Amino acid sequence: MLQNIKKKNHKINTLSSAEGLKFFVETYGCQMNEYDSELVANILGNLGYSKSSKIEEADAIFLNTCAIREKAQETVHNRLDSLAYLKKQKKHLIIGVLGCMAQNLKDSILESKPYVDIILGPDSYRKLPDIIKFRNSNINHIVDTKLSKYEIYDDLFPSRKDGINAWISIMRGCDKFCTFCIVPFTRGRERSRSISSVVKEAKNIIKSGYREITLLGQNVNSYSTSEGDFPVLLDKLGKIKSIKRIRYTSPHPRDIDEDLLKIMIKHDNICNQIHLPLQAGSSRILKRMNRTYTKEEFLDLVDLIRKYIPNCGLTTDIIVGFPGESDKEFQETLEVVSKVKFDTAFMFKYSSRPGTKASHYTDHISEEIKQNRLQTLIEFQQKISLMNNRKKIGLNLDVIIEKDSKKSINQWAGRTESNTWVIFDKKNGYQIGDVVNINILDAQGITLFGKIN
Repeated sequence: MLQNIKKKNHKINTLSSAEGLKFFVETYGCQMNEYDSELVANILGNLGYSKSSKIEEADAIFLNTCAIREKAQETVHNRLDSLAYLKKQKKHLIIGVLGCMAQNLKDSILESKPYVDIILGPDSYRKLPDIIKFRNSNINHIVDTKLSKYEIYDDLFPSRKDGINAWISIMRGCDKFCTFCIVPFTRGRERSRSISSVVKEAKNIIKSGYREITLLGQNVNSYSTSEGDFPVLLDKLGKIKSIKRIRYTSPHPRDIDEDLLKIMIKHDNICNQIHLPLQAGSSRILKRMNRTYTKEEFLDLVDLIRKYIPNCGLTTDIIVGFPGESDKEFQETLEVVSKVKFDTAFMFKYSSRPGTKASHYTDHISEEIKQNRLQTLIEFQQKISLMNNRKKIGLNLDVIIEKDSKKSINQWAGRTESNTWVIFDKKNGYQIGDVVNINILDAQGITLFGKIN
């Protein structure tokens, strides 16, 4: 079952019970990692562990990691270094590394962090109970990073935090093989859960008090099963009227079509919002990235979306400084951003990932140029975001109350259907989870301010 078990001797003691022991899971990376951490929490809870709010009090510590960008890896390495003292204080302490970084960098972790006990890839969480039972002072390391063609955790449901929005992972892996991305190598090829399983989880979520669900996948609209594709799944979920809002992320532009858009306008509880990763505004760079669409095709898709959903909120991902990107090609990115007028954008400098095709390109851009382009893009997008939000002043928008505002206990924070945060004064008779109609009074940056009608 396990790929690698290194022993000090042949004696293996088993953990008979985890009753009275505590666990702590720390998550790095995307929403998929958040969902996986919730899966792990459920597995550990069933094993007898209780959740600890303080890492120092935990008997088992797991870092669920991301390998998408170099900075994320550096953060995890530093965090592991900071935990070494706990291992010295508590000999029974289990320290584990989970997820994409574990999958991709297990050898370097073992070499530099000998106190790490368990290393598991994203397809190995189901094995945690057996692994923990056999983990003790007689074993140096347990490693299992084998990717699966079939594992989708179809029958395992996460242990979620209290809140309004719940993630649902509907598929795992990726078949796109963008030249900058390590995901196909850390999470494997695409596999989709059954529609019946997703619907069951969604219904259970709503019964638990959640108001909104977000469907997750590396390319969520690549979802495909014998029961139907992504529009079919979305249609079935849209018919569950107890779900107040349905979102999904992240789609691939190549897989968005009219069938999907027709389903989105068919159901009032499917949000008029799409996260549409651009990545670059130059067709040459897009081809080099293996994005499988041109700049013109992307802009045509935006026009198609707005034909069906005129008020659709559009957000995006953009990478600057991809190998070979010229100043003129970076200007093309700015031109596309100007034409589309995204509500917000996640913007990054290109980060070379070992094992990807782009890591072998020889025409890498200097850090100085990448940083300058990133700053230019950020400032450009900030102006557009503010302009878009100012157009909403005077409108009345439905908002789900999600939490207290960070700035004041006398204010609430919630999101519009198009995924824009709104801050507004509290009013008697309302509570978290309620849908309230807000008159928008002001806009600052990417945030709206208003009052309850």
